[in-house]
Amino acid sequence: DPRKKLPDFVTEVEGIIIPSTIPARAVIHRPTGADGTLPVHVNFHGGGFIAGQAEMDDPLCRVIANRAGAAVIDVDYAIAPQQPFPAPPRQAFEVVRWVAAHASGNGWDAARLTIGGQSAGGALAAAAARQALREGGPDIRLQVLHYPPLDLTIPASQKKSPLAKPLLRPWMGEVFDSAYVPDPAQRRDPLVSPAASADGEDLTGIAPAVIITAGNDILRDEGMRYARRLERVGALVELIDVPGADHAYDSAADERTREIYLRIAEYIGQHTRA
Repeated sequence: DPRKKLPDFVTEVEGIIIPSTIPARAVIHRPTGADGTLPVHVNFHGGGFIAGQAEMDDPLCRVIANRAGAAVIDVDYAIAPQQPFPAPPRQAFEVVRWVAAHASGNGWDAARLTIGGQSAGGALAAAAARQALREGGPDIRLQVLHYPPLDLTIPASQKKSPLAKPLLRPWMGEVFDSAYVPDPAQRRDPLVSPAASADGEDLTGIAPAVIITAGNDILRDEGMRYARRLERVGALVELIDVPGADHAYDSAADERTREIYLRIAEYIGQHTRA
């Protein structure tokens, strides 16, 4: 049970339904005994775009809430194949926009908004940041993209790892990609594949990013490509490559996971100080 991991980080928890084209269930984590208006972080979990696993990120959300002093909104978003592209990134952006518009009365500060996600959730966070750039807001102080899939134009069978048997296998990539974006032509969309060579949109002004890749992950190269692209427009805060780690390495509540979670919280705290 993820809720039992990293038990020294404790939060006050509240459930909420966020209205959007597809209403989204979410859990709000607040630091215990928090007083005053808090920064707010919106988190999107992993699961290959097909699994609803909101509780999977419970430890991460608790660490961020405690160390960054933030309200953390952990979103149980729409999943494929029931809701394929473009529904999930549209919903993700609508959730972020709602969080920014409804700060008053909810105890968080829309001017100190950050977003992030793991794996598929990182892709959705990147898509939300892209839509915020296109729409002229809301203002996002930081996006944290943790081992995200950012180029679905390349089949998983062509993505390489130093490991003989990495966690993400070609058949898994085919299942995820086909469920999320059934039409291969749509996989060139910048909201799906911002690291693809086909995406030439000007990203000047996009939310600053921390990108975390895992050294043995087949998704490492596309994370690094996107980091270089953001660096060219001055939007890369940090690229962290976790050596010897595979995809979803943080499912183990070990010291490496604790260290990376604390670094994520530190970056969020740095970017949301009043």
